Parts: sequence; C-alpha cells; structure tokens
Amino acid sequence: MRKRKRTTEFIIDETMIKIGSNYMWIWVAIESESKEILRISVLKERNMLIAEHFISSLTKGYGGGKHSISTDGGTWYPQACQFLKLDHHIHSSYEKSIIERTMQYIKDRTEGFDDYFPCSKENCKLKHVQNWLTFFLSMHNKEVINT
Repeated sequence: MRKRKRTTEFIIDETMIKIGSNYMWIWVAIESESKEILRISVLKERNMLIAEHFISSLTKGYGGGKHSISTDGGTWYPQACQFLKLDHHIHSSYEKSIIERTMQYIKDRTEGFDDYFPCSKENCKLKHVQNWLTFFLSMHNKEVINT
C-alpha cells in the first residue's frame, strides 16, 4: 500500500444516486493538484453531522492539522468546518470543474455497475457498492498517478 502524503486542501462534494430502489448520497473528496480521489463514502443522508464526520476522517487520514476545504456552498459544510476549526471556501471555477467532472465520472460508473450487478438481497446494506467504489478509487488513482 502506498503511503499517504500530507494534503493541505481538499475539494469535497456529494451527489445523490439511485442504487437499486434506494436513493443514496455519494460523498467524494479529491486532492486539488493531483486530482486523486482521496475518499468515497456512500451514505443515506446529507447533513452537517455527516459532513463533519466525513471531513474529520479525511483530515486525520491525510496529515492532521490545518486543512483548507473547498465546497459548493452547501449549508452543512461551513458549519462542519467551523466546528472542526478548518478553513472553508467556495469552489473556484477551476475546482468546480474538477469536482463536477469527477462526480459525473463516478456516478456514471456506479450506475453502470448497479445495472450489471444489482443487489437481489432484501434490505441490502450496499456493501457490494462500497466494495465497487473502493476498487474504482484504487484503479482511478493508479491511472492518475501513472499519467
């Protein structure tokens, strides 16, 4: 496994996706310079507590300390960043372009995966989707690093 480098800025966004008959939120964080996907989570909700937990686990995993968080301006992000004592700003047009393309790419691949490998279990916990996203993240980052 590759050692995680210290990252000072994260670009974060979330999007709703339909997986089977469930509507879920995919939360994504990318690194601004390399465009590596640092974290993907599939969650049932979108609120300040979820944002705070996602950002907190992200900052701990990438060097702790002070980080800058770039988001689309959802009301839950400034509150979470204020609670965590992190700098927050709205995406620049460049950051918005990067995250929106990444989100659409992830969304398309995940919906395609769900079309071919739908869960047939009742009350599915969507573990197969989280496993797919973990694999996707690994392959995407391998490609990003090698280019």
